[in-house]
Amino acid sequence: MWLIGKVRSIGLESIVCTWIENWLKDRVQRLVVIHSYSEWSRVISGLPQGSVLGPLLFNLFINDIKDRINSTISIFADHTELCSTVQSMEDVHKLLADLNTLSD
Repeated sequence: MWLIGKVRSIGLESIVCTWIENWLKDRVQRLVVIHSYSEWSRVISGLPQGSVLGPLLFNLFINDIKDRINSTISIFADHTELCSTVQSMEDVHKLLADLNTLSD
């Protein structure tokens, strides 16, 4: 889990890191429409919505993304934009590499 690695790397107490890890793992969700319920499914990514800790953890997770991107990057809340001038195939490959980095 990359996020937990980053949480541990900033120097929080081990017990706090373990608490955050336990809060994020083994989550499940289901869809409810009127009186119909889907099966429970494991949640393997993301942060709980409406939590106080969620935005802080999200910012910690993306904080170093600009260090791995060559394009101009704009980040606001949960919105990220890349901007790059494309005038050659080399520029296309650079932008594609940045998009792949974001995807990873």
